[in-house]
Amino acid sequence: MVFKRFIQIFVGFTVIAAAAIVAGLGYSYQQLQQPLDLEQPILFEVKRGMHARTILEQLNTQGADIRVTPVYVASRLFDIPQRLQAGVYEIHPSDNVANVWRKLRQGEQYLFQVTLVEGRTFAEWLSILGQADRLIINDHGADLATVIERLNERLGTTHTSFEGLLYPDSYKYTSGTKAIDILVKAYQRMQSELTEIWAQRSGDLPYEKPYELLIMASIIEKETGIGGERGKVSSVFINRLRKGMRLQSDPTTIYGIENFDGNLTRVHLRELTPFNTYRIDGLPPTPIAMPSRESLIAAAHPEQTDYYYFVADGSGGHVFSKTLVEHNRAVNRYQRNQG
Repeated sequence: MVFKRFIQIFVGFTVIAAAAIVAGLGYSYQQLQQPLDLEQPILFEVKRGMHARTILEQLNTQGADIRVTPVYVASRLFDIPQRLQAGVYEIHPSDNVANVWRKLRQGEQYLFQVTLVEGRTFAEWLSILGQADRLIINDHGADLATVIERLNERLGTTHTSFEGLLYPDSYKYTSGTKAIDILVKAYQRMQSELTEIWAQRSGDLPYEKPYELLIMASIIEKETGIGGERGKVSSVFINRLRKGMRLQSDPTTIYGIENFDGNLTRVHLRELTPFNTYRIDGLPPTPIAMPSRESLIAAAHPEQTDYYYFVADGSGGHVFSKTLVEHNRAVNRYQRNQG
């Protein structure tokens, strides 16, 4: 009887202990499923070799509400937080620890974004990249020639200038990406766009190669920010090229002025530089900015007009003229306020 009673007591304690263990495991598993209770999304950096327990502690320092020890034990029992990838991750208030481990295992890093705007120069783009968050700038502070050399090495090209050769867009990247990787993508994208547009260009255009179309597109980009005007601006320059007239474009001339102060003078217009289209025939030697797809299309498909001149109308647009007499009248009205 005593032995039987002992067995009954032992079984009872075993059942109670087992129930407690099951309850404890259930509680621990529930902890993995509980929202982190963040007030707002956070960016969380996981460094190489960081321990799972350290990650939980660091999440708490950034506003999460995690009971570190039971959650860590539960993670070891139910989730196996191994092979976690270093990087920067976006953690949401609705996320739980199980979600966090999944993101880190799969490397679902937060995507930063940098916007490289049309109409800007290569040097201006390098400055934008230099200020982008979590982007590695190996050549930051290096001279422009060094950047061109390293980009040529990556691309297997021999360009003396990358002006106009990079496609304006918003580029996404993960923390630790090199800026040159974005420049490579922008170059490859422009090559693809230019090849497509060149193949579909209108006939009888005064271009011998795609690069000349690219130069024209960059001039159009700088001359007008109004989409509906690009085709007309293109027609003016195409008409001038066909007739052997100089382009007389202020933006090209300005591009060739070192340390331009914003005031284009008659002295500037008389100075002979490779980009002063008041003094040189034809196109300048390189693009003067990064053109948009819309400007590429305008350069490839100019409107059919008899315009040879245009002048800013003071409201963001332009007045187009067929003759020099008409143009001078427009200049007097809109630039010299002579009615």
